[in-house]
Amino acid sequence: MPTRRSALSLALAAGFAPSALRAQSDAAWRPTRPIRLVVPFAPGGSNDIVGRIVAETAGQILGQPVVIENRAGAGSVIGAEVVARAAPDGYTLLINSSHPTVPAIVARVPYNTINDFVGVAVAGFSPYVLVANPQLPARNAQELLALLKANPGRYNLATAGIGSGVHVAAELFRSSSQVEVEFVHYRGGGPSVAALLAGEAQLGTPTMASSIGQTRGGGLRPLAVLAEQRVPALPDVPSAPEAGMPAVVLEEYFPVLAPVGTPAPVVAALSAAFRDSIQQNAAKLNEMAGVSPRAGYETPEQVVNLIRESMDRFTTILRAAGVRPE
Repeated sequence: MPTRRSALSLALAAGFAPSALRAQSDAAWRPTRPIRLVVPFAPGGSNDIVGRIVAETAGQILGQPVVIENRAGAGSVIGAEVVARAAPDGYTLLINSSHPTVPAIVARVPYNTINDFVGVAVAGFSPYVLVANPQLPARNAQELLALLKANPGRYNLATAGIGSGVHVAAELFRSSSQVEVEFVHYRGGGPSVAALLAGEAQLGTPTMASSIGQTRGGGLRPLAVLAEQRVPALPDVPSAPEAGMPAVVLEEYFPVLAPVGTPAPVVAALSAAFRDSIQQNAAKLNEMAGVSPRAGYETPEQVVNLIRESMDRFTTILRAAGVRPE
């Protein structure tokens, strides 16, 4: 059997530099222990649901489990910081639909949203949904708007936390519709939907993933999907323009990120596994979470550029609503 020294000699004799030999070896990177996928929200929210769907198959492809770790708090900042500070070795990843919203609303983010991460994949896109507790006397969006305008400040709107995409959707709804509602910020999409079901909050703009079961089952009343057109996951629910709210259009997406400095061959292996998993689970993502994969985010640069563009848009929405970083 050739020794490492003889293999290196043969490679050099064939014209390969040591760096090329390392690159060939690294290109076949495979994890040797479980990978943790940090979800910076409580269980039951959209990131948790989507993360668990894609993690299982990605782990099978990689040959090691991809384990979900919920690290809720501060509108995703706590979990994202865990990943930003983790060793860049491929064993700690982040899935966070709120990643581009945080800089617009948190004054002292303890990491750089762009420069401290590298893109792995985008698990899909999904619009937010305007919903109401069934006890609220509003059967459609226009009745809700009339009710809110007649009772300024009386009703509570549940969000998934300050800086979450749900918060941005809520601000867009409040400012575009010129209504006064009280925001109540919960520690993730799951708790916010639970508050809606319990009547602690009367309306919300949850992600489709965290609310689709309740809207289909009647626990929540869907009034509009915040999209340009109706979506297959909720075909009977009007789009925002159909509901008379053409400016209230917003979708979330699910970037999977690794710490900056993660070697390119490791990122490539992770990216390939997650993209394969996302495609294999496309029907399941749509059925369970109302999430649809989309082409065009196959490279780290494409993923990061999407986040950068979203940061600009979300900041514009929040500034127009009078929201300043705190």
